[in-house]
Amino acid sequence: MSRRIATSWSKQLPQFLQTRAGTASRLPASATSSYHHLATTTATTTTTNALPQQQQRRLLSTSPRLSKKSGKANLSHARSDSAPPVNNAHTATPTDDAYDLSTMESQILRAMERLTHDLSELRAGGRFNPEHLEKLKVTLKPTGSALDGKETHPLGDLAQVIPKGRIITVVAGDEEYIKPLMSTIQASPYSLTPQPPKSDAPTTITVPIPPPTGESRKKALDAAKAAETTALQAVQNARAAHQKKLRTLEVEKKVRPDDVKKAKKLMDETAKKGQEEVKHIVDGARKVLESQ
Repeated sequence: MSRRIATSWSKQLPQFLQTRAGTASRLPASATSSYHHLATTTATTTTTNALPQQQQRRLLSTSPRLSKKSGKANLSHARSDSAPPVNNAHTATPTDDAYDLSTMESQILRAMERLTHDLSELRAGGRFNPEHLEKLKVTLKPTGSALDGKETHPLGDLAQVIPKGRIITVVAGDEEYIKPLMSTIQASPYSLTPQPPKSDAPTTITVPIPPPTGESRKKALDAAKAAETTALQAVQNARAAHQKKLRTLEVEKKVRPDDVKKAKKLMDETAKKGQEEVKHIVDGARKVLESQ
């Protein structure tokens, strides 16, 4: 009797599945997946009942493993309820974009690097970075040429700069460079007075570092404050750019409100850390300038 029922049901099964398939085609995409899964499960169970008991055990022991594996794969790719399961784990979802602060962090990092560079070039008069001299542009008149034009070279290409205490020694590569080198150093914005070479060292220029004054110290501190303002504004601009992206995702309803709220919190924390780091760097530079 049971075999007769199973045989009869197996004949009607294709028609039943076809009817279910037609119904599933009218459902939304999300429901269609569940509907096909239900139809497949029904077909597997019905066919299993018509098989011998030993084969039924084998099929029933393997079917749950396949379903469980598929479920884990989907859960590992789904970032939130608003993001459906995806087949490609490398595809970023809108929720991923909301939490992605890499662009904001890189902009803050560039602001830190610029701030550090600007502060390193400041001095109150007690210290001097020899690289400032090496970067000065020296104008030379071509020799042994019919051209009346002039050539411009970095000072570091024409001479060697050697710092020692409060004295900087500039050793020219040729005696003909002495005059243009001295003119360039004297005309620089660093208030330096180069000393001409002595007879025993015809290619050596001595540059004393002037002691700090109240005016030079105040000028350096004002420049440090300006650099701090620029860096803080860069951090604020980075935050504003990320906030604009979050607002777009929120208006288009691509991300859940809870995720937007959490992403904004992370954004504010990152901006706050950047601002604190800027102030820490400037405070350290200010102490050095005031101690000179």
